[in-house]
Amino acid sequence: MFIKLFILFALLPIIELYVLLKVGAIIGPLNTVTIILITAFIGAYLARQEGFRVIGKINQALKEGRTPTRELLSGLFILIGAFFLLTPGFLTDIAGFTMLIPPIRNIYCKYAGRYIQRKLDLGELGAKYF
Repeated sequence: MFIKLFILFALLPIIELYVLLKVGAIIGPLNTVTIILITAFIGAYLARQEGFRVIGKINQALKEGRTPTRELLSGLFILIGAFFLLTPGFLTDIAGFTMLIPPIRNIYCKYAGRYIQRKLDLGELGAKYF
């Protein structure tokens, strides 16, 4: 777990900074900052739109009397994608946009669902974690 957190909080920002500096050297600092701001605004808009769509799907699932597991996972990835898009950097922007595009987000949801189901089957995930 320490290695994963180290990568997330130490290596990823260093890599993002390196990419930002390289891109800034090629296209200029003002263009780089402009691109970062534009992706943040577009990301916020897409996250809002997709978030409302998923809320509608959650409500529909509840009206139908079924548990909205896929919809909740989709909402989680929309939230993570929005966070990535608001974080300055090109790599996080790419990851964030992929989480806001429904067909790609469905792939994330499928793998996350399998992972969670496997952990539940093995007894490694349960109420003690909630």
